[in-house]
Amino acid sequence: MTVMSPKSIDEESIQLNAPVFFTSATVILLLGLLVALFPTGSQEWLSKAQIWMSDIFGWYYMLLMVICMVFVFWLALSRFGQIKLGKENEAPEFSYLSWIAMLFSAGIGIALIYYGAYEPLDHFLQPPEGAGGTVQAARQAMVITFLHWGLHGWALYALIATALAYFAYRRGLPLALRSALHPMFGDRIHGWVGHMVDSFGILVTVISMVTNLGIGALLLNSGLHYLFNIPQASYVLLVLIVLMMAVATFAAVTGVEKGIAMLSNINIGFLSLLLLFIFLAGPTLNLINGILQNTGDYLASIIGKSFDVYLYGKARQWQGAWTLFYWAWWVAWAPFVGLFIARISKGRTIRELIFGVMLIPLGFTLAWLSIFGNTAISLVLEQGQSLLGSVALTDPPMAVFKLLEYLPYTQITTGFTILISFVLFLTPVDSGTLMIANLSSKGGTNSDDAPTWLRIFWASITTLVCAGLLYAGSFSAMQTAVVLCGLPFSIVIMLYMINLYKELNLVESRTIIPVS
Repeated sequence: MTVMSPKSIDEESIQLNAPVFFTSATVILLLGLLVALFPTGSQEWLSKAQIWMSDIFGWYYMLLMVICMVFVFWLALSRFGQIKLGKENEAPEFSYLSWIAMLFSAGIGIALIYYGAYEPLDHFLQPPEGAGGTVQAARQAMVITFLHWGLHGWALYALIATALAYFAYRRGLPLALRSALHPMFGDRIHGWVGHMVDSFGILVTVISMVTNLGIGALLLNSGLHYLFNIPQASYVLLVLIVLMMAVATFAAVTGVEKGIAMLSNINIGFLSLLLLFIFLAGPTLNLINGILQNTGDYLASIIGKSFDVYLYGKARQWQGAWTLFYWAWWVAWAPFVGLFIARISKGRTIRELIFGVMLIPLGFTLAWLSIFGNTAISLVLEQGQSLLGSVALTDPPMAVFKLLEYLPYTQITTGFTILISFVLFLTPVDSGTLMIANLSSKGGTNSDDAPTWLRIFWASITTLVCAGLLYAGSFSAMQTAVVLCGLPFSIVIMLYMINLYKELNLVESRTIIPVS
């Protein structure tokens, strides 16, 4: 297959990319079936594999994240930052507000509510080094939380989005994971090399969505149990999964312009209201000081923490369970998030895309973590509410609802948080469904999306696999699988940097010519 002109691509109807579709669907179904049928054995094997990966490749993940972050900042500040991802006279497809909302919603989703109070409390009570429950542990807990959710992860999204958008909108290649490898492999990306990259990207994305769906169901079940005493049981989770995916599928079918953009704007509005309430109802002055101190501590320690491998002591096990887990998690989410960001960023410059991805959603994320984290730590450390800490360690999905118990209007805010959790879950899943449907199809233009039946198929596969894993009690095995899948895709990320650098320098040597 050769690269076709824009005109010929427009005239071609969108078709199923059979090698990618059948390969990825078969592997996903077999993997889900094996894990569901053999939950104990698969969990044991995957856990050992994760420990092995952390021991052998921990240094590699730490270095990868640093290299990506440095490369992305260099790219934005270099002469290449002015390059528009599209024709020179082309306006962005989405308004700035909708674009920012979709960046945030696709990149974070429901995990922000799940981890907002739980993670800072965990690091505060069980720090990697030193005694837990102290003032120093509280300060260190917020630094670690900021590290896990900070610049490193968003740099991955910005890198992949920039690479894919550049080759799609400046070089006329398909908007697919394979296209950013063109300088190295040439037209072979349209053969087995490209099929393998896109198929693996679909595998990683579906596993990530299954994990996200499971987290969402667990969080909603905890909220409903807290508010209405609905049992925390498998059949309740199954009902929630089907309901959540039905709504997410509807949003994916309506497309980017309608469903996903609308949901993203709703997400930001709801999250802002909840964050404002916590800020005003909690220890407000403490929270203002906390944001300032947390940000300063994070920026002051980012270099040291980026290279901290906890060479001696039990902290190495902690790092494998937390920091390396996060780095692998970001890598696993990067294919579909980067692809989605590229899909919505046509008409923007490289500099605008990178700084938009890395700074604006990041600012909101860190404010959220600081306000929720410091509110929770203050309750335990200064007000003696040790039960909140115990709940966070033993039942993480319940932590945010237990936190709301210590603030006014508990019933109302709990119900609102359940609603937010449901809506916030939808955007990453429907954008992910849309992107894997696009990867498993071919033809059309880079602004066209896959047919409806293909989006429904992948949404159904995600629902089926997640329901089977939760029912079999092997959901944690899939979380481990996400981490393992991140390792091979990290090689693709390294190749993206090499190919993008090579291509941009070739263009510079010819001078940058506007796209006609």
